[in-house]
Amino acid sequence: MMDTTGRRTGDYGVSESIGFLLIFGMVIVGIGLVTLYGYPMLIQQQTSADKQIMEKNMIVLQNDMKSLAYKTVPYKETMLNIGSGTLTAYNASYVPTVAPNTRASIDIFPAGAGPGAGYVNFFHPGSLQYHSPSAGVDIALQNGAVVTRDLVVTGSSMLAQPRWFYDDTTKTMVVNLISVNSSFPIARSGVGTVQMTMKNTNFSVTTIPAGTASVCLKYTPESGQDYSKAWDDYLITTMKMDHTNCGSDYRLPITSGGILVVKEYDVEILSI
Repeated sequence: MMDTTGRRTGDYGVSESIGFLLIFGMVIVGIGLVTLYGYPMLIQQQTSADKQIMEKNMIVLQNDMKSLAYKTVPYKETMLNIGSGTLTAYNASYVPTVAPNTRASIDIFPAGAGPGAGYVNFFHPGSLQYHSPSAGVDIALQNGAVVTRDLVVTGSSMLAQPRWFYDDTTKTMVVNLISVNSSFPIARSGVGTVQMTMKNTNFSVTTIPAGTASVCLKYTPESGQDYSKAWDDYLITTMKMDHTNCGSDYRLPITSGGILVVKEYDVEILSI
């Protein structure tokens, strides 16, 4: 439409419509870019933060178990946030559903005797385990140690060590074994409170008989939860064990005349 001067009277309306469409399109594109690239990064950062928080939480729970076992504290309670995964208590009697359905176990025996005929026979520790498919990680409190493994690649590592030690002066090896039990299956996501108490304890002191060349330790990983690499690093690097006279098992640094002290603790998980 033309006015009396010959100009188009609808030009301003056309300009505003085009401007609105351009701005609206830029907003939609911006939202799309944020959704496509920004949101996954935020989720990844949150998942990574949840993983780090749970690593710290598991060390806190390890300290709770140490208080029960070594400081004779009767009861411990810790509130924690379980993000991006699930925390589950697996009894020492729990049988894995993954073939070959093998429970984690620790055996200590004289060289040549084999598991079941020694000083510690088929000790099953159970575990408190955090499982997070989104973070691709498992973190477990197993036999007083905090261990972790990646769900994608093989291998594992130890975040916090158990309290084992060897005194070269007195030739004494002290092994602390901690099992996890509960009266019923327990699992939790989100905010939970882990309540635990000491149930039973057992102590034994053994003088290694004369003529015993080596004392061996066998660690058997749980089916589907293999932390053998973490324990291998700990036993060889920290405890200075090797495989002499023990085949694929580990040789303790004590021989005939040495003293083996074994302390077993049964920790009951009341709730998560």
